[in-house]
Amino acid sequence: MGTIKKDVLIGILISLFATFGGVFLYLEYFSRYEFYETIDLIKEGRLYGKVLSLAAIPNLFVFFIFIKKKQDYKAKGVLLSTILIAFTTLVLKFF
Repeated sequence: MGTIKKDVLIGILISLFATFGGVFLYLEYFSRYEFYETIDLIKEGRLYGKVLSLAAIPNLFVFFIFIKKKQDYKAKGVLLSTILIAFTTLVLKFF
């Protein structure tokens, strides 16, 4: 049972890392503005949820990699983390 929890936790951590990597890629390479300028625009426009939902796209690739490698518990961790990100996005949309 301990290895199952460990695999789910690894999946969650990898998913969070992929999400933060997605945020960084968006801010650094896809934005027309400088890094800190983009962060300021996100704060002013209260666009946290939109940026977070775009940043979660790499989780899709991580999920399918784990499924293909038959690492189901790590894939479950990615799925749990993605659901948490979706819930956070929903909350940020209304507040």
